[in-house]
Amino acid sequence: MDFSRIIIEWYEQNKRDLPWRETKDPYIIWLSEIILQQTRVNQGLSYFCTFQKDYPNIFEFANAKEDEILRRWQGLGYYSRARNMIKAAEKVITDHNGVFPTSYDALIKLPGIGEYTAAAVSSFSNNEPRAVVDGNVSRVLARYFGISEAINSTTGKKKFQNLAQEVLTKQDPGLHNQAIMEFGALQCKPQNPDCSICPLKNSCYAFLNNSVRELPHKLKPAKSKNRYFHYFVIRKNGAILVQKRTQNDIWKNMYELPLIETANALDNTQIQLSAPYIEAFGTETTIIHKSRTIKHILSHQNIYACFYEIKNVDEQLMKNKLWNYVLIKDLDKLAKPKLIYTFIESFFT
Repeated sequence: MDFSRIIIEWYEQNKRDLPWRETKDPYIIWLSEIILQQTRVNQGLSYFCTFQKDYPNIFEFANAKEDEILRRWQGLGYYSRARNMIKAAEKVITDHNGVFPTSYDALIKLPGIGEYTAAAVSSFSNNEPRAVVDGNVSRVLARYFGISEAINSTTGKKKFQNLAQEVLTKQDPGLHNQAIMEFGALQCKPQNPDCSICPLKNSCYAFLNNSVRELPHKLKPAKSKNRYFHYFVIRKNGAILVQKRTQNDIWKNMYELPLIETANALDNTQIQLSAPYIEAFGTETTIIHKSRTIKHILSHQNIYACFYEIKNVDEQLMKNKLWNYVLIKDLDKLAKPKLIYTFIESFFT
């Protein structure tokens, strides 16, 4: 009880003024929680405000087109989150008559909602006594209680969930959850926390045992896969050639430039002599501009991308591709991965 009380007292004095903390509406809380997954607050805040303004209720969200949602999402990454939000919104309409659920058991059945999000929405909107466990919470618990299990291991996840539930105050679980997450974000930070001003220092295992830097433990992630993307800028009459990604891969249903993926990095001559290039563009092309290689890091993937502006392409060959010309002035209307829209912004300015 002292642990929870101290953290709540700290929170009431130090919490940030964030818009989603001013409501009990489960829809608005859900919006904020999904947007903020794997996203820093200062980055996600503007996205949250945009979504709240454009889709003020679950009906507006459920009726939106996927392209529209993805366009507003671009830059946040992990686009499956946005697609799952659309599925979840549709399910709320069909299965819950448009009333966004507030119970953990109902929330956990919605697409894209896991244990953390279900606990967050149910506790913040309905004060259901379900402990949230994210990276911030795990770090606080690992340091304070001196837990050696890796926070991302199977046994570790279970142990941290059980401990979080054990220390959760049943009087105001929503407030407790907000407080411990904020405490981890602002006070018990990953690197160089100021333990001298921490209200828990006198009973914190890590502080008393000089192991703040060592905790929490985390298993090393699997080695990332390297992929090599060659994008082609092909312009005609104020338009540029684009394609929509439809395969079950990264960036599904988002727009990009014509792409050839290779197993290894290739230079200009190698890419022009490759079979996919000749099949797509012919043998008479000229590369008039090539970008530097851009490394774009995704979860478990490293994308090494080069952009080539080419001319003298064989238009007849390209008719066999699922590529279409779009006016350059209309590119902003298309949902694009960050890698693509960042390049386009720099290329046309």
